[in-house]
Amino acid sequence: MLDALIHQYGVAAIAVLLFLESFGFPVPGETLLVAGAFMAGQGELQLAPLISFAWLAAMAGDNVGYAIGRFGGRRLVLRFGYRIGITGPRLDRVTGFFRRYGGGVVLVARFFAIARQLNGLVAGIVDMRWWRFWLYNAIGAALWVCAWGLGVFFFGREVRELSPWLHRAGVAYIAGVCALVLLLLGWRWYRRRHLGGPSA
Repeated sequence: MLDALIHQYGVAAIAVLLFLESFGFPVPGETLLVAGAFMAGQGELQLAPLISFAWLAAMAGDNVGYAIGRFGGRRLVLRFGYRIGITGPRLDRVTGFFRRYGGGVVLVARFFAIARQLNGLVAGIVDMRWWRFWLYNAIGAALWVCAWGLGVFFFGREVRELSPWLHRAGVAYIAGVCALVLLLLGWRWYRRRHLGGPSA
């Protein structure tokens, strides 16, 4: 289905769907970019417009998400976000990372499915300065587009076949990090409450 959509509408379809994914819609952005890059490698699409418009679409979508989070706030996001899969617990996980790591999270968020969709929304909710968000997001989006777009263009079918596995690995990585953070927070609370020791 995605290949047929790209065949019919080309780079425009990829750009529109990446834009929607970047502020919360459950669109398979990585799969779209990989499919587009593979088609560019076969001569069916032009590489330069694909990379350029994918980067611009990702940036634009993230900034729309930032504006929604900044001016609408958490309540608005949760009120309407459940329709596209944005739940309270999911938002809490990403918010925790933002508060602790800030720009670093923005830089790498695009490489992970859940964080990629909530990146701009959460940055706005936690009141990250826009220029700082824009800078880290621009770099992260460029790295993501080049990694998948240029990687598939030059290495072809091998990378495309690995992309579903790498996508699942990214989700598993986020889940593992969340579990580790919760474990450390629980240990700190236990030490402070029951052992009377300083927090680690």
